[in-house]
Amino acid sequence: MSEAVNSSANSSNTSNSKTSSSEHYQLVIVGAGMVGAALAAGLANSDISIALIEPNRAPEPPASRTDCADFGSRVSAITAQSESLLTQLGAWDLINMARKSAYQGMTVWDAEGTGEVNFNASELHVPCLGTIVENREIAWALQQVVEQASNITIIRDVVTHIDNQDEQGLTPVFLASGKILPTQLLVGADGALSRIKQWGEFASCEWDYEHQALVATIEVEQSHQHTAWQRFRPEGPLALLPLAADNDRTCSIVWSTNDEECQQLLSLAEEEFCAALSAASEQRLGKVLKVGPRMAFPLRQRHAKNYVVPGIALVGDAAHTIHPLAGQGVNLGFKDVAALTEELLRAHQQQLSLGNLQVLQRYERRRQADNLIMMGAMEGFKRLFAAQQPMIRLLRNQGMRLFNRAAAVKQHVVMQAMGLK
Repeated sequence: MSEAVNSSANSSNTSNSKTSSSEHYQLVIVGAGMVGAALAAGLANSDISIALIEPNRAPEPPASRTDCADFGSRVSAITAQSESLLTQLGAWDLINMARKSAYQGMTVWDAEGTGEVNFNASELHVPCLGTIVENREIAWALQQVVEQASNITIIRDVVTHIDNQDEQGLTPVFLASGKILPTQLLVGADGALSRIKQWGEFASCEWDYEHQALVATIEVEQSHQHTAWQRFRPEGPLALLPLAADNDRTCSIVWSTNDEECQQLLSLAEEEFCAALSAASEQRLGKVLKVGPRMAFPLRQRHAKNYVVPGIALVGDAAHTIHPLAGQGVNLGFKDVAALTEELLRAHQQQLSLGNLQVLQRYERRRQADNLIMMGAMEGFKRLFAAQQPMIRLLRNQGMRLFNRAAAVKQHVVMQAMGLK
């Protein structure tokens, strides 16, 4: 760790010497979003003592929804593998059926040609290709599981800094309240701008797409047909995702575009925005009639060169972020959770420290290659559909048509994406 962190720790120890208190936990997880809460839930009711630190207030219970403005702007496309994990954790069944929108079809088409690919769950003999769920609903359900666990303490506080491992192999975690939490293992689940990653001096590779993802909930003229729709534009992909199981005209959008167009779209009045979105989607679902609150976030690819150092591990967006064009971000995070949970439980059974580097490196080996493959695939798709050369456009569209007719290849690709192979 850097000298600045150590210096900060020393000054903090001096200033808080009269008020600080120490609480020991075998595992400290920083960040109680979907991935951090899932990791805690995976270890719930074991005899591992866990502190889950989150400065933000707990997710609010589900409320009735009658309008676009009632939905959360951020959603996730949950794969069959992620659904299985959430079911095992006891969270999936806590989410109201009306708030889980399973989709049986997916249509992808090229804005610069006639290429189109269609996927259908019936062809794969599976009930659905995935399920669209608001992030806040998943977070709320996981919160219920964590709150019932006897071995988990939820601490609403801010981590101010960490220090090097002590002679006992414990990493001190300092909170704004003055508490110090020495722990065998500190897990950074604190998102793409992870301070745990920064303080632990994890090297990373990253680049800015110079794009924004605009998200919102919309109401459309025609049924979404329980299908996820995605149009690849030169400026970036536009996805219309079926959102409400009890309303087939409500969709969530993820509109990736350059910074300039994004700012223009955010500044439009509702009627103007609906018209622009109708045109951008080629009215595949008819006209866009209403839109809820719009927000945008920058797109940046990040990947930590290592997910672990002695006493510290990264999961989810803290370790890797990818372009949202295939909706795989949180699913990769849930895969991290499944792998790390298994390794920690095995280590605990063998009476090893949870922060043991060999234990943590087994987690890293299990997850790093898979994440890199998915990140490479998403980067390739992004560049392919952004290419404007006439020959590339021609080959791209021809390739899409050929792929659409190759049933066996399509089945393999989709089953991989669903985590079923």
